[in-house]
Amino acid sequence: MPISTRCGDAIALRHARLDRHLLRPPPRVHATVAGVVLALTIPLRQSPGRPDDATSPLHRLEHALQPWCAFVVLPIFGFANAGVSLAGLSWATMLHPVTLGIALGLFVGKQIGVFGAVYLAVRTGIAKLPAHATWLQTYGVATLCGIGFTMSLFIGLLAFDNQPQLEANVKVGVLVGSMMSVFVGAIVLLCQPRRRL
Repeated sequence: MPISTRCGDAIALRHARLDRHLLRPPPRVHATVAGVVLALTIPLRQSPGRPDDATSPLHRLEHALQPWCAFVVLPIFGFANAGVSLAGLSWATMLHPVTLGIALGLFVGKQIGVFGAVYLAVRTGIAKLPAHATWLQTYGVATLCGIGFTMSLFIGLLAFDNQPQLEANVKVGVLVGSMMSVFVGAIVLLCQPRRRL
């Protein structure tokens, strides 16, 4: 093998190692934080009167990745990150204070917080309801805000790190709270009469 080829291979290997070390976040930096920092480096060209220029790299990348993220990456991440084994699920697990607290926090707490904030903002004149929106639709959307799957898991697992039983309770609570929010929110919104705009 010629010396130039061996030198070229060695340089390519050195570059590959360097790239791997530069692109990999430090061991103490969570992958989510690394992703946000990386996203901040994507250029955005602002244009007057519009949120961003349709030709900017950020705009194009966002619209190209959105369907993949919404329908493939996010569901896979959510269920893989949850890692809940429903085998052996008992009433004791369902009625554990951590499970109930998280489920009710997502289902009831988000409804009270989001709907209450919107109600106060509208009543005090700080904001207006969107055109053609009803209070019942606003309540349905507030209920859907209880679908806190990924961030709730992320925060809950950080809170109970290295406590497997409590981590399992967090996962069950997030699943139960999110599913209750999905069903109730969908029912409230589907029961609304459709209006022609």
